Amino acid sequence: QVQLVESGGGLVQAGGSLRLSCAASGRAFNSLAMGWFRQAPGKEREFVAAASRGGGATRYADSVKGRFIISRDNAKNSVYLQMTSLKPEDTAVYYCAAAELNFLVPTSKTYDYWGQGTQVTVSS
Repeated sequence: QVQLVESGGGLVQAGGSLRLSCAASGRAFNSLAMGWFRQAPGKEREFVAAASRGGGATRYADSVKGRFIISRDNAKNSVYLQMTSLKPEDTAVYYCAAAELNFLVPTSKTYDYWGQGTQVTVSS
């Protein structure tokens, strides 16, 4: 079993930046691909970004390309999401997820473990 705990959410003005963190425990972190998803009120959960086990491969949703960067530190069992140029439409609960398969498929059903989420609110 894998436990994931997100942190770093908050309220920020449009154009600002936030860095989300996700700490993992329970099994070897470098055996898991990691991803970030988000869910806005009244909308389905959507893929944001993913990183392979070693961090050498990444994938992003078109809506965040060029603005968000996913990274991981396997020595610290953590994955991060650096968000810049934030827009009001980025407002959502952001979830960290872990997958046993190392395929960066942008669908939630391919992820096996989930955190509780952290709220990000971008004001206009």
